[in-house]
Amino acid sequence: MHERDGVSVGEPSLTASNPGDPAAGGFVPWRYPTELEADVATRDGSILRLRPIRPDDAEQLVNFHGLLSFDSIYRRYFSMHPHLTPEEVEHYTRVDYVDRLALVIVEGDQLVAVGRYDRYPSTSRAEVAFLVLDDHQNIGLGPSLLQHLAEAAWERGITEFTAETLATNRNMMAVFRSSGFPVTSHFEDGEISVSFSIEPTEESRRRRADHQAGTV
Repeated sequence: MHERDGVSVGEPSLTASNPGDPAAGGFVPWRYPTELEADVATRDGSILRLRPIRPDDAEQLVNFHGLLSFDSIYRRYFSMHPHLTPEEVEHYTRVDYVDRLALVIVEGDQLVAVGRYDRYPSTSRAEVAFLVLDDHQNIGLGPSLLQHLAEAAWERGITEFTAETLATNRNMMAVFRSSGFPVTSHFEDGEISVSFSIEPTEESRRRRADHQAGTV
């Protein structure tokens, strides 16, 4: 699977008893996971809300995409993609919360960041992606999305994240490299392929605590 799609409080369990098997954790596909809702502290002192995406976020997702700069869209989609099609909106907002999960960060009624993972079929690996509004970048939202996605994925039997990004997307690479996970990367034809285990480490736990406090 390779999909170039549009990116607290609480300390969930970080144990995957049977990696690759979401049923081992008792997760029910399509059930909205309220336990993933959390407050997120930003570097500028704001408190925003992080939660799983819902089908009724369709209009907000279209508005979110419309506020992105050309550069942000190009870095995310690797092409010009000024509008989301109805099919894309439905696909992005209707997830099963187990093999496909999307988290959003909201400020009031506005989506300001979206992150997601999509499991490769019949594996314990998933592709991860996130996108943040231009005027909300560099305040810690990307790292927060990655940490929360990794925790949710680990609990659902996923053990490794992969990602594809342009070599010019320094912000995204910085998020990966500051995550506390053991990131490996491969460069080819202007693109970087990234992979890393999401098994919690002392460093990733420390980074998560820093993100919760809004200090990084």
